[in-house]
Amino acid sequence: MDRLIYTAMSGAKQAFLQQAGVAQNLANTTTIGYRAMEHRFRAVPVLGQGQPTRAFTANASVANAFEQGPVMTTGRPLDVAVRGAGWIAVQGGDGGEAYTRAGNLKTDANGVLQTSAGFNVLGEGGPIALPPDNNVEIAPDGTVSSIPRFGAGAINNTNIVGRIKLVNPPESELVRGDDGLFRTRNGVAAAADENVKLAPEALEGSNVNSVDAMVRMISLARQYEMQIKMLQTADANARAATQLLTMNR
Repeated sequence: MDRLIYTAMSGAKQAFLQQAGVAQNLANTTTIGYRAMEHRFRAVPVLGQGQPTRAFTANASVANAFEQGPVMTTGRPLDVAVRGAGWIAVQGGDGGEAYTRAGNLKTDANGVLQTSAGFNVLGEGGPIALPPDNNVEIAPDGTVSSIPRFGAGAINNTNIVGRIKLVNPPESELVRGDDGLFRTRNGVAAAADENVKLAPEALEGSNVNSVDAMVRMISLARQYEMQIKMLQTADANARAATQLLTMNR
């Protein structure tokens, strides 16, 4: 069978994978704090007899786009957005430390501060628990304060209940997990960074540009069709060559 078939097949496979990645980005255009994924590929020369005139397409890596998304003011006390570079430390499903940019926080039935996905937000000593019947304020440095709603002089009784751990490890050392959280490549918890600040009562949107993603999806669809057309042409040429050889016998 013509080697062109295998070359075109590798291109079609990688174009299909890229389409899947772009589709996932499009599905998360409204996800708070989402970071876009980028599939990167490279050409690998075909080694063997003859001149190296052909190349396969190989999957090099899946990269993450760390550009900041748009920040929207919400006025909700439990909403925070990370300003610039940095991450909010949370407790992953495996019990280890992980990182997210999703600042739409909530409290569970026990008053523990969590992300909207249910991951406990970590403070200096572990998860942060909020007392009942209190208003909550989150300062730019991550300090979480509670203010009693009732009682004489309640508004003056501000109590600090914890401080959100904010980190800023090198982006090259972060890997995305299946749960959407990021972790350090070596599994070691990152140190708190005093320079990371929050924007209270605000949320960071996804950094996916929906228009660019749609254009990319259309371009990949055309590339996939081109590779399939090459497969069909190579198959038709092989059939015609076989028929000619059969007639000459």
